[in-house]
Amino acid sequence: MPRRLVLLWVVLAPLAMFGAVLAADRWFAPAPAAPPYVLRITLPPAEGEVGLPPILGPLDASRPLVVVDAGHGGHDPGAGSTNPKEKVLTLGLALALRDALLAGGGVRVALTRSDDRYLALEERSGIARRLHADLFLALHADSASGEGAQFARGATIYTLSQRGSDEEANRIARSENAADSVNGVALKPAGDAVSAILVDLSQRRSASQSSEFAQLILREGEGHLVFRARPIESAAFVVLKSPDVPSVLIEAGYISNRDEAARLASLSGRKAFAAVLARAIRVYFARQAMADGSRMTP
Repeated sequence: MPRRLVLLWVVLAPLAMFGAVLAADRWFAPAPAAPPYVLRITLPPAEGEVGLPPILGPLDASRPLVVVDAGHGGHDPGAGSTNPKEKVLTLGLALALRDALLAGGGVRVALTRSDDRYLALEERSGIARRLHADLFLALHADSASGEGAQFARGATIYTLSQRGSDEEANRIARSENAADSVNGVALKPAGDAVSAILVDLSQRRSASQSSEFAQLILREGEGHLVFRARPIESAAFVVLKSPDVPSVLIEAGYISNRDEAARLASLSGRKAFAAVLARAIRVYFARQAMADGSRMTP
C-alpha cells in the first residue's frame, strides 16, 4: 500500500470511529431526564400599574364607592415591636369596615389590599383614582415612645395639608411616608400628572369635603371611640394627595398602649370602630347627594 494511503488511513480511522460513536449515542441513548422543577416568573403589568381590586356590593355603578386602605403590609410591618403589628391591626379594621358597609347595603367597597401584601404609597391613592372612588380612607395605628408611651391613647383623624397643623402631625406624616423608601432613598420619584392650576382647584374642593367627613367621624364616634385631645389634624401624608378624591387618614389608636392595641385587635373593638365609620360614610354621602343632586345616594 502506498505510503500516502497508509498515512491517510491512520488519520481518518479514528475520526470515523468517533463519528460513529456520536451517531449511536444520538439515536439509541435514552432521552435526558426533565429538570426536577419549573421556574415561573410573574412579570409586572406592561403599563407599570398594580392590578385593581374587586369592587364589592351593589352591581349598580351609580352607588357611591369607598376605597379602604389598610396601611403598611408585606415587608413593611408598620408600628409595633411586638404583636399585634400595625399591618395586621389595620387589615383587621379594614375588613371589619368592609363587612359593615356591605351589610348595610347601598355602598360599594374596594380594599387596596385584603391580605399581607406591600403597596407603595402612591399606588394606594392611585387605586382610588383609577376606580373613580367617591371617598378614600387610609387606616393606620400610631405608636409613642419614651416614658409615657404606654399611656398614649386615642384616635386621630387627618386631612391633607402641605404643612402639618403642628410638629406632631408632621412627625407622624414623615413616619408613614418613610414606608415608601428604603434606607432613606425614595422608591418612586414624585411627579404631577395634571397642571398645577387644575390640581390646586381640585384639591381645594376635595379638602373641603375631606374636612366635612372628618367632622362626621368625630360626631358619630362620640361616646363610642376614644379620641385624642386634638382629634382632627392636618399633615402632608402622601396617600392623601389625590387631587380629585376626598381622602382621610385615621390613626385608630396607639399600638404602644397594650390595652388600646388589644381593644382594636379584638372582634368587639373592630366592630365598634367599623360601625362608627360606616355611619359617618352614609351620612357623608347623603349630604353630598342633597348638596349637588349627585349619584351619591347610599
